[in-house]
Amino acid sequence: MAQLQINMESELLHELFSKDGRDAAFSKLLETILNQVLSHEATEQLGAKPYERNKDRIGYRNGGYGISFELSKKVASHK
Repeated sequence: MAQLQINMESELLHELFSKDGRDAAFSKLLETILNQVLSHEATEQLGAKPYERNKDRIGYRNGGYGISFELSKKVASHK
């Protein structure tokens, strides 16, 4: 199993543990994790990092100009 290091801002972690803005912070956390996982998977599948040229590269990244995806649904809070 591959290991993946997830990088995030410390401010996001502080927001997760505070009562104000927890839902927005959780949504941002998921967004950050999913974007980094998708980027890692694309690198693994293609055999090359973004903009890297090598003889082992399998394909191309469509729309890879620094575009990241945003979650469009709100996180439901359970009361």
